[in-house]
Amino acid sequence: MKQLEAFLGRTSIAYLSMEIALRTEIHTYSGGLGVLAGDTVRSSADLDLPMVFVTLICRKGYLRQEIDADGRQVAHPDPWSPDQWTQPLDAKVSVQIEGRAVWLRPWLYVHRSALGPEVPVLLLDSDLEENEPEDRALTDHLYGGDRAYRLKQEVVLGIGGLRILQALGFEIRTYHLNEGHAALLPLELLRRTRRNGGNDHDADSAYDFAGVREKCIFTTHTPVAAGHDRFDYGLVAQVLDDYFDLDQLKRLAGHDELNMTSLALGLSSYFNGVARRHAETTTRMFPGYRVHSVTNGVHPQTWVHPSFAALYQAHFPYWGHEPEVLVRADQIDGAAIRQAHQEAKADLVTVVRQKCRVEFDPDVPVLGFARRMTGYKRPELLFSDLDRLRAIAAERPFQVVLAGKAHTHDAPGQEAIHKLHQFARELGDAVPVAFLPNYNMDVARVLVAGADVWLNTPVPPLEASGTSGMKAALNGGLNLSTIDGWWVEAWIEGTTGWGIGEDEEHADADTHAEELYAKLESVVLPLYYEDRDRWIWMMKQAISKIGYYFNSQRMMRRYASEAYLR
Repeated sequence: MKQLEAFLGRTSIAYLSMEIALRTEIHTYSGGLGVLAGDTVRSSADLDLPMVFVTLICRKGYLRQEIDADGRQVAHPDPWSPDQWTQPLDAKVSVQIEGRAVWLRPWLYVHRSALGPEVPVLLLDSDLEENEPEDRALTDHLYGGDRAYRLKQEVVLGIGGLRILQALGFEIRTYHLNEGHAALLPLELLRRTRRNGGNDHDADSAYDFAGVREKCIFTTHTPVAAGHDRFDYGLVAQVLDDYFDLDQLKRLAGHDELNMTSLALGLSSYFNGVARRHAETTTRMFPGYRVHSVTNGVHPQTWVHPSFAALYQAHFPYWGHEPEVLVRADQIDGAAIRQAHQEAKADLVTVVRQKCRVEFDPDVPVLGFARRMTGYKRPELLFSDLDRLRAIAAERPFQVVLAGKAHTHDAPGQEAIHKLHQFARELGDAVPVAFLPNYNMDVARVLVAGADVWLNTPVPPLEASGTSGMKAALNGGLNLSTIDGWWVEAWIEGTTGWGIGEDEEHADADTHAEELYAKLESVVLPLYYEDRDRWIWMMKQAISKIGYYFNSQRMMRRYASEAYLR
């Protein structure tokens, strides 16, 4: 395994995530969690951090989205070929699932930074001849199947991930669990510490809790209760058999059902939310724990349009490694900023024409909205009052571009996509609306760079962080968002963008819709059409006050200094 030799001696940190967006052609991600993990890979390589990443190979991907003639999502498998992008490694380990030995093999993907350093990514694969047909399919679909399938995948990631790392010769000092999907890893570590003389009814004497906690850190990404995986103990017993004493497990993970977030919290020494507001919300959900906050960031070189990359390179040659120098972007000539944006917008106009057969006017402002389509993100909020939208557009025209997938089990999310297409048809030429199908990294790059205004409308405080608006800001886009997640920290009214509503929780949709319309009609659109100098000034403020800080270089430097090197 010569491919790994350069990494083994220096790697001390392992990062485990159910999904990682390595590149568009590798379909091992579904949305924000995976894209954030991918940006973590990219910045870790840029900074030459001693890290290895572990995920599932997901041969059939998440889903390929087609929109039918009625505007409904049709989900297809989205397979990819590991042979084209990864190399199989000569190692196998097994995990016990339902009393059977399930064998796993890792594939290696090496990400090379534009700055030179590399980091390895291991993708776990159960599609081996030694396994039963149902077990060979365990690493086929990301978030596919039923609850049993999900739990089995988490066995593969957590227990299998630890065993693969050790079989390959990695000597890991710190395990970073990205969301609760990998929470069985610290349980596997704990299981190995069982002392023969320990009292079965005294967990503190039977296991080395302190030693396990010292090795594990945990990042939670959701304040939505449904986002925390829970499993019935009957299912746990069926899948894991007698892997761990059930009474002890209930002490760690909850008496009524196995809560993977509770398990990860109980077996980690450092845990954090992904924005300051999210850490506060998580503290209320899981009282008794000290929840740190490391606000998410995005990888600048990945998400900046080539026109802006060239502009930054001309002014700040080291911006890729040190994006904090973008704090001086407000000194760049306004005409150059506008020209760079118009080039990015022209690419978006072309993509909208090609994919949607909708003609956008490059001189008319574009509102962008692209998220996982699910209820609390409220993708329909902009369309609450179509007559009001028509009236606003009659005075000052605007265009809307949308994108996003709904999980195959999320019926309301799928219905939201259908409604968005209905709204687009009803608005007709009054407000051009385009829905870009099959949202992925390539679509996102064009969309976040070309939109003039980035719209975000989640129900506070249900947005953990969000990162799309950060990407837009790196390209001079202005955010128009409810005040939640990362925007609480970045929002400077009339400078970096605009807030919808007050800094409060659970305001009703009608109130937020009215505030959204009022901002569009009285502030955002008049500024675009009547004070272009001020608009360009705000674009420069967005770059210098958001882009310089809300990036994954800063994020990973904080993880390294505050979590990894404790």
